[in-house]
Amino acid sequence: MPAIYEVEQFVRDGGPMSYGPDPREITERAAYVIDRVFRGAAPADLPLEEPTRFRLVVNLKAAAAIGLTISPALLAEADQVFE
Repeated sequence: MPAIYEVEQFVRDGGPMSYGPDPREITERAAYVIDRVFRGAAPADLPLEEPTRFRLVVNLKAAAAIGLTISPALLAEADQVFE
C-alpha cells in the first residue's frame, strides 16, 4: 500500500518514502535540554522545542514495485534516494 512515513527506517525496510524531522537534530536538542536541567534549570521553565530540519527520503525500488512514479522535481529535493 502506498504510504509516506515519518521515520526514515521504514524506507530502508521497503517503504516508498518518508518525510519527517531530522533524527540528528532531535538528539542534539534533547541533549541540550537535558544539559540545561542537569545544570539546574527547572524543566517547566524551558521552552517547548519543535524541529526545524526535516528529511525527505525516497526508495525508488519500492515505489516502482507498487507502480508509483516519483517526479524528478521531488527526487531533486530528496535528502537521500535508495535505488
